[in-house]
Amino acid sequence: MSEQMEESYKRLIDGNRLFSMSKKIDDPEYFKKLSLGQKPDYLWIGCSDSRVPANEVTNTESGEMFVHRNIANLVVHTDLNLLSVVEYAVNVLGVKHIIVCGHYGCGGIRASLGNEIHGFVDNWLRNIKDVYLKHQADLEAISDFDKRADRLTEFNVIEQVRNLAKTGIVQQAWKTRELHLHGWVYGINSGLITDLSVIHDGSEDIDPIYRFNLK
Repeated sequence: MSEQMEESYKRLIDGNRLFSMSKKIDDPEYFKKLSLGQKPDYLWIGCSDSRVPANEVTNTESGEMFVHRNIANLVVHTDLNLLSVVEYAVNVLGVKHIIVCGHYGCGGIRASLGNEIHGFVDNWLRNIKDVYLKHQADLEAISDFDKRADRLTEFNVIEQVRNLAKTGIVQQAWKTRELHLHGWVYGINSGLITDLSVIHDGSEDIDPIYRFNLK
C-alpha cells in the first residue's frame, strides 16, 4: 500500500476514534444505550450517493433511522435485498414511516436519460427508463437537460413510493396499523429536502389490480 493510500485509509480509523471519544464526552452511556437495541420510527430508502447520508441530512442520531440505499433509490419488486429490509423494518422494528428519498443531480437518473452502454448497471437503470416512458410527454416538454433530469428524479421517487404500496408487506401492515409512505427529494446544492406530498397510508391509493385479498 502506498504512503498516500495508507494515509487516506488511516484517516477513517482516526475519525472513528474521534467520533467515539466525542460521543462518550457528551454522554458516557451513549454506546451502552445503543447496544441495548434499536427501535427506529423511520425506514429510509435512499440513493447510494455518498453526498446524501440519511442521518446527516435529517439531523437524526444513530438508532433513529433504519437505512437501505441503492443506485437511484429504486423499489424493485424482485429485489430480495430491499424486500428483506422492508419486511424487517415493518414487521420486526415496527417503523411508522417509510421514506423514499431521491436527490437532484443523481448520476443514475442522468445516465438513464441517455443511450450509452455503462455495463452491468444498465440492467438496473432500465427501471428508471420505464419511469421515463410512463411520463414521456411531460419530460420531453422540458428542453433543458438538467431540469428534465430533476423532473425525472421527482417522477422516479413518486413511482418508487407507489411500488412500495404494491408490496404485500406494506398492505398486510395496513390491515392492522398505520404505516405512512413518503416521497422526498434532497437538494445537494441547498441542503434542503422537498416533500413531494406523495403520502400513501392505505391500499385504496393504488390501482385495484395491485391490491391483495387480505383477511
